[in-house]
Amino acid sequence: MDPSGASAPRFLTVGHLSKVHGIRGELYVWSLTDHPDDVFVPGAAFRVGDERGRPVDVPVSQLLMNEVRPYRRGYLVRFDGVEDRTAAEFLVGHDLLLPVEQVQDLDEGEFFYHELLGAPVETVSGTAVGSVREVYELAPAHMLEVSRPGREPLLVPLSRPIVHAVERDPVRIVIDPPEGFLDL
Repeated sequence: MDPSGASAPRFLTVGHLSKVHGIRGELYVWSLTDHPDDVFVPGAAFRVGDERGRPVDVPVSQLLMNEVRPYRRGYLVRFDGVEDRTAAEFLVGHDLLLPVEQVQDLDEGEFFYHELLGAPVETVSGTAVGSVREVYELAPAHMLEVSRPGREPLLVPLSRPIVHAVERDPVRIVIDPPEGFLDL
């Protein structure tokens, strides 16, 4: 269970089926993983999901990737049983999900964003700031939305020098904010 009290997800979203490409059932996939070359390979099996990472009911319970090639900033893929544009159009707008147990193990210091939801945030001196309500993937730095009792939420860049540590057991985020940052 994560710090917010929700159970850990069974699936992780690794791609988004953005549009049909051509007439032979090929789809453009926008990668949503840091390890696309390990995920988007012939023979990989995916579930079709919604925007919240939950499997959805579609005519096929599993998509088996049989062709994949890099294209622009994503991939063009073909799945078994998706032979024409009409079949591919049915999948557009859905996400590709992998069971959590099939996702590559994280390296030291890496974490999944869902693991941070509900995590307490405190300063290096031990002062409680709040808890993570949301993680936004923005450039140049991803942001943590930290809810604070009786105050407006605070956006904290998920980068050094502000984030001092992300601890795993128990999950906790330690920040070293510049003077006045917490007064916002």
